[in-house]
Amino acid sequence: MAFERYRQGHVSARGRDERRLGRRSGLVVLGAVVLMAGCASTDSTASSGPEAPAGSAGSSGSQTTVAATASSTPSSTPADVEVRAVTDLVLDPTHDYGDRYADGILPVGDGKAVTDGPSKGYVYLCRTGGTGGGAQERGPWFVNNNTEYDLNAKVHVEGSVSWDGEYDATVDGDRRIIATNDVPHDHTTGEFPVQPDDPAYEYDRNPNHIEEQDLTYDLAADPVLLDEPACMGGESGVMTTGVALFNAFDAGNRDAGAWEVQDSCDGHPQVTSEYHYHTLSSCIDDVGVETVIGFALDGFPITGPTVGEGNILTTEDLDECHGITSTIELDGRQVTTYHYVMTQDFPYSVSCFRGAATAAPGLPG
Repeated sequence: MAFERYRQGHVSARGRDERRLGRRSGLVVLGAVVLMAGCASTDSTASSGPEAPAGSAGSSGSQTTVAATASSTPSSTPADVEVRAVTDLVLDPTHDYGDRYADGILPVGDGKAVTDGPSKGYVYLCRTGGTGGGAQERGPWFVNNNTEYDLNAKVHVEGSVSWDGEYDATVDGDRRIIATNDVPHDHTTGEFPVQPDDPAYEYDRNPNHIEEQDLTYDLAADPVLLDEPACMGGESGVMTTGVALFNAFDAGNRDAGAWEVQDSCDGHPQVTSEYHYHTLSSCIDDVGVETVIGFALDGFPITGPTVGEGNILTTEDLDECHGITSTIELDGRQVTTYHYVMTQDFPYSVSCFRGAATAAPGLPG
């Protein structure tokens, strides 16, 4: 079952970031290219959706300091915990957040985009306008008058293709430099283009193939909160698997997690052959809320949703940009900071930027 690893809790991954920092790549830096919203499953290279912000859309706010106990009423800061940029919404690790989606039935987020400011449960786009690409047919996993979908009933693109994935992350002064060839270094992918004899072909005939990229993300290592959240484009960050993370929509502003058919690790390629996720990959081993599994384009970390066994964060528990403040393991240290959370439900990940984002190195798709 797709949700079983959430149900059973998670294994601590202290030091995982530090180990990942040692991975070798030696990749070439590409010029930054603004990425449009959504991913099109068409042969056309035309793109649709919002422009990703190059730099920031707003003024930089100052850091505030609260205690590092990661509770709803923080008190004192342990000496071994570093406090960085924090918000008023703080994780309480003793609270029972529940297990709202234990049955795998998830809400469909079609059209839940805004352009006039952030809103919880919506994606704050710099512009909308996507009209094409994505799945051709609604799958039988849509339920309850198409307002929800059953993740456990959804088909996956077949195949198990191995790649020589390269991921290298270093911190140089105030910058975090991540270089990747955008293919996973620790899991396989499906076979793309989707083959006619693949059951997924009936619903999503993705004609694109996967190619290695040369992507370098130049991110803030110690990001600062903006006074107001900023809008976003199609790409939201990069995961420690080496794979790009896109926002929650397909090229037509439909819920990509509900409509598009991905492989068994929840990834697929777009028109420029860039493999990417829209949702939390089932092939990421540790999805604990203290475990960094990626970085947003503004430099803030991305973590998993699991607080404990059967205790899982969802959109309801997070702020309008899909984040929260808590103590996490970052670069081998305990750090209390704001971070985004990958969740089971829409909008799945970053839905606006709390910091000044850099332009994505990927191409429009």
